[in-house]
Order: sequence, then C-alpha cells, then structure tokens
Amino acid sequence: MTRKRNDSSSTEFGLWLREQKSIDSQLGYVATNIDYLWRNYKTKQWMLIEEKRYNAIPKFPQTALFELLHNAINDKYYKGFHNLRFENTSPEDGDIFLDNNRITKNDLIEFLQFRKPDNWYVS
Repeated sequence: MTRKRNDSSSTEFGLWLREQKSIDSQLGYVATNIDYLWRNYKTKQWMLIEEKRYNAIPKFPQTALFELLHNAINDKYYKGFHNLRFENTSPEDGDIFLDNNRITKNDLIEFLQFRKPDNWYVS
C-alpha cells in the first residue's frame, strides 16, 4: 500500500497521487524525487545528488529507481548519482557523508566544483 507522507514537504499533487487507489504501490507504481541535478554549465559536467538528513539512508524502492536512472545515462559529462548524508541537517551542524564516506566541508565544496579525483565521481 502506498505510504502516507510523515512530513509536510509534499505538494498538493504529491498528496493527491498517494490517494489514488488505481495507481497504488501494491500495483507496482512507485515514484521518487531527485533532490539535486547539479551542473557547471561552463564545463558541462553534471551529477545527480540525493540528500538525506539525520543519517537517514534511501529506502530500497528509491535506491532501485536511482540505479535504473543512473544506468540509463550515457553522457561523457555525467559524474554519477551520489548520496549526500548529513548527521543532522547540513554541513554546518555535524558529520558529512558522501556515498557512505565521511568527508569535510572543504571536500564537499571541491566535490561540487568537480575538482576531486575521478574516483570520487564513480557511483
């Protein structure tokens, strides 16, 4: 059964979708949002980022959809699909984890600038 939202961050359309029995998750329908499509328009480099707060991790249905999307992208400028997790709410109030690796605020900035080694962008 499609789960109800447990927060107030959905739109009216998102709430409406969850009420439609004919497209219930029991019938196979699932949806997720992507938090960030991050791009440097000058270099054409880009990546997808899923943000989680309070050390949350993506649930299986969300991870499966992200993997499907990631595997379908064939663009030389694409730098991967990454999970960015905060111990609390932001880089300012706790530890930062990128793809399950603890990083610093400076690492995060350099990552967002596409200045980290290529292995940082493998997802």
